[in-house]
Amino acid sequence: MNLISLRTPAKTLFTILAVVVFSIVSSFDLQAQEDGEKLFKSYCASCHSAGNNALVGPGLAGVYDKYEREWLYSWIKNSQALIASGDEQAVAVYEQYNKVLMPNQPVNNEQIDAILTYIKEYNEAAPAAEVASTDAAEVVEEGEAETSPYFIAAIVIALLMVVVILRKVQHLMKVVEARIKEEDIPEELTLGQAIGRTIQSNKTIFALMGIVVLCLFAKSGWDAAFGIGVYEGYEPEQPIKFSHELHAGTNGIDCNYCHNSASYSKSAGIPSANLCMNCHTYIQEGPQYGKEEISKIYAALDFDPVTKTYGPNQKPIKWVKVHNLPDHAYFNHSQHVTVGKIACQTCHGPVETYTVGKQYAPLTMGWCINCHRETKVQMDGNGYYDEIHERLPESLKKQYLEDGTITVSELGGIECAKCHY
Repeated sequence: MNLISLRTPAKTLFTILAVVVFSIVSSFDLQAQEDGEKLFKSYCASCHSAGNNALVGPGLAGVYDKYEREWLYSWIKNSQALIASGDEQAVAVYEQYNKVLMPNQPVNNEQIDAILTYIKEYNEAAPAAEVASTDAAEVVEEGEAETSPYFIAAIVIALLMVVVILRKVQHLMKVVEARIKEEDIPEELTLGQAIGRTIQSNKTIFALMGIVVLCLFAKSGWDAAFGIGVYEGYEPEQPIKFSHELHAGTNGIDCNYCHNSASYSKSAGIPSANLCMNCHTYIQEGPQYGKEEISKIYAALDFDPVTKTYGPNQKPIKWVKVHNLPDHAYFNHSQHVTVGKIACQTCHGPVETYTVGKQYAPLTMGWCINCHRETKVQMDGNGYYDEIHERLPESLKKQYLEDGTITVSELGGIECAKCHY
């Protein structure tokens, strides 16, 4: 074999390597195109299971075959408009599920297709016996694994080392060829010289590679900056292991029974231990933790479960706060719960499946604004808006009230002063 034919020109070699680098970089999902499972967990899991179990809404098993796809597009994007149009199927579904309105979802047809595909694959792979608590509790606590820019940088460095090795092999081939031709042996380059000459002769390619690495590090820093103060998935250990799954899920206790101030106050409030005693004066042992956790309530109240009397040495239970908004952000629970008729699960996720309370949503300004832009105001039978209806010009009444397209943003829900003052 002619040794000269084995010597690959440097530019051709680096062109190939550049293609490899960009192929690797492009293969990483830097923008993380959402798949069906992630979309389902983001938009559907707070109210629906992917199987047959009913949560706030019905289980979605079989929905992909039961309804026409075009109808599903309209229903998921704007169910209230579909109901208002008199669509028989929409009205039937609305009445079947106790006239509970489904919030409009900010998804397009392709994303809906991905969600339906995930639901179908989930049910085809799921065992016959489905457990509700594990089905609905699958929410995104940790972000999907994202490609680390450091990993990509390591790949680039590894490729550079391969380049140097190839240069070394090329030099050895030149030595062999020179000996065969009885010519002077070319000078062997040191590692630094090989790298320097390689970069010098392939400036464009190395410049592009440097820009790629720089952009990846910049994106990493940008994402880190936006993650400051975001505690999505935060699940602190509490002094008493209170199970929301047992109380709100199994026993069906309404959220407002314990957090009763949510309907008339800015804060949802933390229930007092005395409220617990409405049941636990007589229920002294639980199915999950036995007497251990209930005895901590008794200790805090200095309560004797035998004589059912209270002592003088009571002390507060030091619950760990889960949701913390910035001091400059104003949020009123009653405005959302009583006036807006927003379900607790919209912000807090499927609480009835949580063993320990945790932060479900990111609670960022962008998340809130997007909700205000997409959420339609529930005005039907809502006395809070009667005065607004009376003052609304006839032209706007026809535009907004008949087709029901008023969103929170159209009532000033994205004005700065509404939440920051």
